[in-house]
Amino acid sequence: MSFFDNPGMLAPPRVTRIDLSKGGFILACSDPLGEVTRCIGDWLEYWAERTPNALFLAERDTDGEWVRMTYAQVREQVGKLAQGLLDLGIGPTSPVVCLSDNSLDQALLTLATMHIGRPFATVSSAYSRLAKDFSKVATILQELAPGAVYAGDGAVYASAIRASAVSCPVLLSTNGYLVEGSLSLAELMRTRETPAVMEAFARITPETHAKYLLTSGSTGRPKIAINTHRMLCANQKQIQHSWPFLKDEKPVIVSWLPWSHTFGANHNFNMVLCNGGSFYIDEGRPVPGLMEKSVRNLREVQPNLYFNVPKGFDALIAFLEQDESFARDFFGRLRAVFYAAAALPQSTWDRLERAAQKVLGEKVWFTSAWGATETSPLITNVHWRLDGPGCIGAPVAGTAIKFLPNGDKLEMRVKGPQVFPGYLNNPEKTAEAFDEDGYYKIGDAGLLIDPEHPEKGIAFNGRVAEDFKLTTGTWVSVGTLRVRAVTALAPFAQDVVVTGHDRDEVGLLVFPSPAVKDIPQDTLHTHIREGLRRLKAEGGGGSSQSPTRAMLLDEPPNLDAGEITDKGYINQRAVLARRAEDVLSLHNSPKLDRVVFLK
Repeated sequence: MSFFDNPGMLAPPRVTRIDLSKGGFILACSDPLGEVTRCIGDWLEYWAERTPNALFLAERDTDGEWVRMTYAQVREQVGKLAQGLLDLGIGPTSPVVCLSDNSLDQALLTLATMHIGRPFATVSSAYSRLAKDFSKVATILQELAPGAVYAGDGAVYASAIRASAVSCPVLLSTNGYLVEGSLSLAELMRTRETPAVMEAFARITPETHAKYLLTSGSTGRPKIAINTHRMLCANQKQIQHSWPFLKDEKPVIVSWLPWSHTFGANHNFNMVLCNGGSFYIDEGRPVPGLMEKSVRNLREVQPNLYFNVPKGFDALIAFLEQDESFARDFFGRLRAVFYAAAALPQSTWDRLERAAQKVLGEKVWFTSAWGATETSPLITNVHWRLDGPGCIGAPVAGTAIKFLPNGDKLEMRVKGPQVFPGYLNNPEKTAEAFDEDGYYKIGDAGLLIDPEHPEKGIAFNGRVAEDFKLTTGTWVSVGTLRVRAVTALAPFAQDVVVTGHDRDEVGLLVFPSPAVKDIPQDTLHTHIREGLRRLKAEGGGGSSQSPTRAMLLDEPPNLDAGEITDKGYINQRAVLARRAEDVLSLHNSPKLDRVVFLK
């Protein structure tokens, strides 16, 4: 049965609009949120008692076999680890910081840390695992002042740990001998839980710090956002309110999305824990050689909810189109496909719909949302049928969004119980983050899909800070143009960066997809030129939405330079700054082989 055949499965969107002076307005959910759980650990205690033998967590071991843990088993290990952390003398304000990728050990340590009222922080593993310069992770650790640092494998993370010169205890799952003085996480798991654990648990309040998360840095330097138990618990209540089906249909999720980011951790992991579902840790990634692992996991588990970012969908589609048997397995139990973190190109949407239609005979339900690290993350949610990408939903219960004119856009600001109290040890940035009415200035723009019917939702309209003016005085909506350009240049553009600041024409820096390796340069240039023509034919804002030139970049986005986040989102500002010479050549050197012109 489809969600849309049962009106009780999804909440009807109910919103209230309040008009302000000078063209602004407030859009709020009309429904009250109701009572919110005190802390995240309450969910674990509840399900460990209510459904002790139900599967909670699973990951593959080195032999490729699933290691599964029930709610009762997780609660037992969490108690032991929590006692071990107390025995180490970790104070209430000292976070436990993880440097490595998603794992069972990390999940247990995260839950144990929060169970005794200590904050947990996960730093993107790429800063330690892929980076050649460890100064970034060293600076982050210095600012976090951890009570303990954890990493999965000493052989992978020892260099970063040593370079960071941490003075707190270091916990490792394997190869601990490579870091002098480190402690074995397995040994800590053999600690006997005492009443001290539940005494510390009882002292947790909704305002206790649960996590410290680094902002993604899509427009600026990362900051450390405080996530309280109130924020995270309220956000899951808000999701339950808009998706009532979660109360009866427990989520089964297979996910690679990093827990250093709010989407993978606060949205997906917490959704499973809050609703007593099952979380399968996917060791795959949306890159050649690792995507095959994700396909294997998705085929075996057959999740009922699938969450990913556009980059992940791009990698998945090829397998769905090439292997009908996998497509049948993937869509077999799937109730919803959810995308977030960046806009989904229309071409990606269409290909996924065709793949589902082929094996199911019907379309799959696409849904999305909008949020940020500072908002737990959900601000809006889609709980109705969409006809295409672009809608980010309506405000969730207890949430109000203020729309204010900013240039030729409407800037969105947010207030609700899921909004953070501020940045760690950064009162200046905290003060800058809120307006005089207490609304968080998220920096995104949006507009009502139908001003006469605001319940139809909000369309995302890019980042205010990314937009710029041409010399003609016309504003360029970077977010809108980026999505249109990736679609027009498909399948040969992985992503694009929009250029033209203080110039009279718009250009594109194009990060090619793997598909470019299979075609001659002349054919590729012809395709890019046809894509530019399609963009011009579509109009969509005249010259500000019609690039006249595109440069194919030789070098992929650089993680060390901050050009790309660990979830695959391109930092437009960082790319433009680092590749200033390419931008200059794009607009001033018409004879370069890498540049394709519209005319």
